[in-house]
Amino acid sequence: MKSARFDYLRARSVEEAVRALADAHGEGKIIAGGQSLAPVLALRMARPALLVDVNRIPGLGGITRTSESSIRIGALVRHSALMRQCDHPLLAEVAGWIGHTAIRSRGTTGGSIAHADPSAELPVVAAALDAVVRVAGPRGSREVEAGDLFVGALETSLTEEEMITSVELPIPQRWGFAELSRRHGDFGLVTVVAAEIEGRWRIAVGGVGSVPYRPAEAEALLADGPLTEVTIARAAAATAAGIEPSTDIHASGDYRRAMTEEFTRRALTRATAAPDNGAA
Repeated sequence: MKSARFDYLRARSVEEAVRALADAHGEGKIIAGGQSLAPVLALRMARPALLVDVNRIPGLGGITRTSESSIRIGALVRHSALMRQCDHPLLAEVAGWIGHTAIRSRGTTGGSIAHADPSAELPVVAAALDAVVRVAGPRGSREVEAGDLFVGALETSLTEEEMITSVELPIPQRWGFAELSRRHGDFGLVTVVAAEIEGRWRIAVGGVGSVPYRPAEAEALLADGPLTEVTIARAAAATAAGIEPSTDIHASGDYRRAMTEEFTRRALTRATAAPDNGAA
C-alpha cells in the first residue's frame, strides 16, 4: 500500500518545527529516520495531514560529554553513531542490537525514545539509567525523566505539539546487557539492562509489559551488599516475580517470566565480569 496524502515541511529550526505541529492541531507528525513511521504510513495505520522533517535542524545531531559521569545525545544521532562513540560503552553495545545496518544508519535516538516501543532497546536503557529527556514545545522547553515519559505501549507523555531535542544519560560504573530475540536484529522478547550508578544498582526490563519495568524489590536486594551468585539469583527471581507478561504469538507469559529471571541473571553476571565495562 501507499500512504495517504499529506503536506510536507522541512523545518530549519526547532521553533519552526513545534510551531508547525501546533498549527496542525494534532494532525502533524515528526519524521527523521522514519524507520518506525514510514511502515505505519504505508499501511495507512496513521494518516497525518502534515509531516515535519527535522533532519536539517542544526544542533540536534551531536554527542556531548557533559561531565565525567554523563553524556548528552542529540535527537538526530543515528544508532550507527551510538555504536561508534566511546564515551558510553553501554549505549555502544546496545545500539549494535538495534535492527540491522540499514536501520541503524537511519534510525535516530530521539525517534526511538519518542516511539516508545516496549520491545525496543533504547527505551529500556533510558529507563534503567533514569535518563532525562529534553523536550521542546510552543511554550518553551522542559525536561522529562524517563520514568515519567513512557506511559504505555507506543505512548508517551509528550503532547502533540512537542518534540524531543536531546537525551541525557549518566555513565554507569558497571553494567550488563542481555537480550533474548529470535534473531539478532529482531525486537527483544526480553531485554534486560543492569547498571551501577553512584554505587546503586538499577535494573530495567523490556518486552514484558507496556512500558520498561523497574523492579524495585530486586534493586533493594542489590543494595544490601556486593554482587554474589546468591544475591544475583535472588534479584533475578524477584524481578521475574514482579511482572505480569501477556501471551502473544511470539511467546507465552510463562516463558517470558522464566526468561526474565534468566536474562536478569545474565545481565547482572556480566556486570560483575569486568569492573569498568559490563561486557562479557
